[in-house]
Amino acid sequence: MAKGKINVSVENIFPLIKKFLYSDHEIFLRELISNATDATLKLKHLSTIGEAKVDYGDPKIEVKIDKEGKKLHIIDQGVGMSKEEVEKYINEVAFSGAEEFLEKYKDTAKDSGIIGHFGLGFYSAFMVAEKVEIITKSYVDEESAVHWTCDGSPEFALTEADKKDRGTEIILHIAEDSTEFLEEHRIRELLVKYNKFMPVPIKFGTKEIDDPEFEPKTIKDKDGKETKEPHKKITVDNIINNPNPAWTKQPSDLKDEDYSSFYRELYPMQFEEPLFNIHLNVDYPFNLTGILYFPKLTTNIDIQKDRIQLYQNQVFVTDNVEGIVPEFLQMLRGVIDSPDIPLNVSRSYLQADGAVKKISSYITKKVADKLQSLFKNDREGFEKKWNDIKIVIEYGMLSEPKFYEKAFKFALFPTVDDSYFTFDELIEKVKPAQTDKDKNIVLLYATNADEQHSYIEEAKEKGYEVLLLDSPIVSHLIQKIEGENSELSAEKQPIKFARVDSDFIDNLIKKDEDKVSKLTEEEQTKLKEIVEGVVPKEYTVQLEALDSNANPFVITIPEFMRRMKEMSQTGGGGMMGMSNFPEMYNLVVNTNNDLMQKILRAKGKKEEYVNQALDLAKLSQNLLKGKDLTAFIKRSFDIMK
Repeated sequence: MAKGKINVSVENIFPLIKKFLYSDHEIFLRELISNATDATLKLKHLSTIGEAKVDYGDPKIEVKIDKEGKKLHIIDQGVGMSKEEVEKYINEVAFSGAEEFLEKYKDTAKDSGIIGHFGLGFYSAFMVAEKVEIITKSYVDEESAVHWTCDGSPEFALTEADKKDRGTEIILHIAEDSTEFLEEHRIRELLVKYNKFMPVPIKFGTKEIDDPEFEPKTIKDKDGKETKEPHKKITVDNIINNPNPAWTKQPSDLKDEDYSSFYRELYPMQFEEPLFNIHLNVDYPFNLTGILYFPKLTTNIDIQKDRIQLYQNQVFVTDNVEGIVPEFLQMLRGVIDSPDIPLNVSRSYLQADGAVKKISSYITKKVADKLQSLFKNDREGFEKKWNDIKIVIEYGMLSEPKFYEKAFKFALFPTVDDSYFTFDELIEKVKPAQTDKDKNIVLLYATNADEQHSYIEEAKEKGYEVLLLDSPIVSHLIQKIEGENSELSAEKQPIKFARVDSDFIDNLIKKDEDKVSKLTEEEQTKLKEIVEGVVPKEYTVQLEALDSNANPFVITIPEFMRRMKEMSQTGGGGMMGMSNFPEMYNLVVNTNNDLMQKILRAKGKKEEYVNQALDLAKLSQNLLKGKDLTAFIKRSFDIMK
């Protein structure tokens, strides 16, 4: 029997492990099963190259709970360890300069787990166990089995064991403050979370299934009626994982139903099918595999993220893929697996370095190429999906310059009449009619077809196209497009976006010189005084000589102020605080409408006419509510009497 002290550079590593890892102590099972997987796959490799003269067979990892004995067992059929290997890999903890390390990472150590690449995976067992045993037998026949025991102090015991079969069994004597890990549902939860796609089958108990070889016979029941005998049940291993998930296979080996099936495996509570998927598969200059799914997305920019799972060699690491997956794609779902993503000691926090940036760029390019292909090969289908995917594409155009360049080939601009144009198609379509007298190409748009209906109709009467841009980031996007695409033609015509209710339609796309007002300057001055004396202070009265058939009053929302407010509300950088600005409106008074003469000449109804015309204008902007709406209804009935 050998006895000694574990070679660590601090007096007692275990209190440090407890102190710094306790907040993430559930990962102990991931680490121990990862070790068991490594041991199994190492044996597979050695047997493949002929170095291990063993029957590899169909090894599995088994997890067993002994609730009465307060023990948890993790058993593998891998390479096992000799006495010398136990002393090398277990007793000599790879923890050089532990105190300096913990000091260096004191800000992240509590949450990080401090295990993984620094050789402490096995020692995570002491986060939940007061005592740990290892019973192991090397695949090398002449090596004896050994039994290692440690109670959480720097002292260990190492003796011979009578284990006959190769492999390793780890026995955790669960501590009193960690008895949750003796509950079957808790262990199953961790196995599914961290080890669902490990490459070696993991057995967790047994289950009953119908015997596939059983052929039920026809029998008679107690009443003499013929029936089939009950199906025979058999007990089989309950394999908790899928060792060959879809992302580990070649795209050519998968069908559409395989991708759908894997999506349901990833998200069993998600009943809606994804729109399409993107299979990632690259081995140079880095290794990366995975499948990303485009779910149906709303226009809610705050949609839940953290749905993409990051794996390293099929071991779950995190569902926070910030830094690896560009932010605009974090609304997607799926899996990314790469052994080349550098992780710190816990395998749980990513380091932003050159490799990560290359991976992020690759994912961006792959997604852009897939979208371009979908658009090119099935434009009609792409148009039908547009409203479900546009928030991702628009967000990408705003945040990723390279994606912006590629997206202009397939980004769509829908109209209120359900027509879809690319940007180039749109410019070609509207240029003849929507070029103003200053050679600006003016792109009219609405954000709500119902609320802005009257303005849309006025624009359509002029033969103009009106886009329907209703995403929450549209103000940011059109601001960028105006800046990036201000010179598109040989005539260097700048592009301007204008919401259809931001001014009277003739002012949005000015075609000729201003019309002459029917009112004298004196009458205009008096009219303005009358109107300003009635309307609320948030309205800026603006007299315009418009067509005599145009509405007497039109409420418009200044494009610049409205756009800045919207950008501020969705993170507008230097526009912070503008969202708190009061609402401001322009009240365009048509001096050529016959109502203006009535207002000027009316003896006692000036205020009534102004209020009625104002309320009608408010209705068109969905601004007439509450007591103002009640007063309008009463006034309208009184006028009809």
